[in-house]
Amino acid sequence: MASNFILDGSIIPRRVKRMFDQRSEPRIDCPADKAILSFRGQDHVVQLVNQSASGAMIRFERTPNIGETLRFRSQERASERAQVRWVRDGKIGLTFLGKVG
Repeated sequence: MASNFILDGSIIPRRVKRMFDQRSEPRIDCPADKAILSFRGQDHVVQLVNQSASGAMIRFERTPNIGETLRFRSQERASERAQVRWVRDGKIGLTFLGKVG
């Protein structure tokens, strides 16, 4: 039986700010940069918030499902597959999976 729930980050609220940054690589802030996100067959220009070697945070008005695979392209990165890791308040966390094609 299919569920009517969408995992968009609102089901499990974070009330406490992250106390420790356990990420293994630096994030590069790039609030003026844009990227192209292919989402369910359509390309969208999105705001790039930050980026690292293994992922990115973007602003996007749509709500993809956690675990959904999208295509991501920015000035710094060629087109590659990315998986949605989290969604919250109009922001999406992506993990890069590898080059497309």
